[in-house]
Amino acid sequence: MIKNKKVKITELGFLSYSEAWDIQEEYFSKTIATKRQNRQLESPILTENHLLLVEHPPVFTLGKSGKIEHLLLKEEALKQKGIKFFRTNRGGDITFHGPGQLVGYPILDLENFFTDIHKYLRYLEEIIIKTLLDFGLKSTRGYRETGVWLDFNTPFARKICAMGVRASRWVTMHGFALNINTDLSYFDYIVPCGIKGKKVTSLSKELNKQVDPEVVKDSLLKYFSEIFEVEIIN
Repeated sequence: MIKNKKVKITELGFLSYSEAWDIQEEYFSKTIATKRQNRQLESPILTENHLLLVEHPPVFTLGKSGKIEHLLLKEEALKQKGIKFFRTNRGGDITFHGPGQLVGYPILDLENFFTDIHKYLRYLEEIIIKTLLDFGLKSTRGYRETGVWLDFNTPFARKICAMGVRASRWVTMHGFALNINTDLSYFDYIVPCGIKGKKVTSLSKELNKQVDPEVVKDSLLKYFSEIFEVEIIN
C-alpha cells in the first residue's frame, strides 16, 4: 500500500474556536470518505494529511469525558469576561485556548504512519519536548497525564502544553495547545485538564520575556517533520 508522507500546513491566524472546528471537521470527513471509497477501488486514492495552526480568542473547551464542575465560572460570568465555552468530542477534560498560545490540529490518516493512538500522542509530546529544548527548557511527559510538563515529579510541577485528540478509522483531529505568551490568569477559572493542585505555565513566564511565536512555530514544524518522517508542504 502506497502511503502519503506529506503533511500540508495551513496557518489559520487568529480564528474563533467554532470556525476552526468546522475546518477540522471538513478535512476529517473528507479523509474518512476517501478511505471508504478506497474499499471499492483497485487503485486507492492517497489520503491527505493536514496540520492546522491557529490562535483562538479566549475559550474553554471540555472533552467528552470531562466534568462540567471543572469549569468554575457560571454562564453569565463567562459572558462578562468575553470567554466562549464548548463541549467537544475530543479526549481529555477542560482546557483554555486564547491569545499567545500556539494551537495545532493534526488531521492525519495514521494508516500513512502507524496504527497506534498511544504512539501518536507520544510523538506529539516529543515534538513539544524538543521544541522547548531549543529555548533551553527541559520538559517531560506526565505519568498517566497526557501533555508536556516542567518539573513533573516535584511539588513545582507545571503544565506548559495540553493535548486532547479524537480518532476514527485511524483519522485524527483536535491536538495540542502550547502556551507561549499566554495570559495564565484564565486558568484560574478552571481546573486545568481536571488535575487539581498542579499549575500551568508558559514559555514567556519561564524565560521571563516575550517569545516570538514564529520562532516557536519554526522549531515545532522542524520536529514534526523529523519525528513523523514527513515532508512539510504549504
